[in-house]
Amino acid sequence: MMTTLSDPAVTPTVNDDKIFGTPFIKCLVRLIRAEDSYGLWRGKCNSELLAHFTVTEDQRRAIPIIGDPDPHVLWKLDIFYAAVGIAIEERSDLLVSRTMEVNQEGFGRVLFTTKRLVLLSKTLRDVHRFGFNTLRDCAKTGTRLVNDAVAVIKAYPDVARA
Repeated sequence: MMTTLSDPAVTPTVNDDKIFGTPFIKCLVRLIRAEDSYGLWRGKCNSELLAHFTVTEDQRRAIPIIGDPDPHVLWKLDIFYAAVGIAIEERSDLLVSRTMEVNQEGFGRVLFTTKRLVLLSKTLRDVHRFGFNTLRDCAKTGTRLVNDAVAVIKAYPDVARA
């Protein structure tokens, strides 16, 4: 089930307009627009592009507990964590490698590393239900992941830059 812009969980309210100014959301939008090789999304606003990252509680309940992630969900997962990696690079001025492995049942792990330091390791589960209640939750989660990785770099700067 695809979310539409008219869905209240997707449509930004006056307070949610600040979300589109956050560095993480800007990075996510840039990546989505970079994937648009045929210009299909050129006329769409940012909230329309990010609408697919929201999955309301009712939508989540409608998805079976056990299921195989479809290609669209895997793309959302990939682009979200790619944005996390790029945001880490922008904040730290280091090259960051991302390794993501997801099995056919929707479980896996994502790792962000520099040459010698693990910055972030996250277990993925229920990937077929990937999404956030609101765009604000998406921005908070992405920003928190970036902040956690940057904190590791600041704690071990010599190892991170080796």
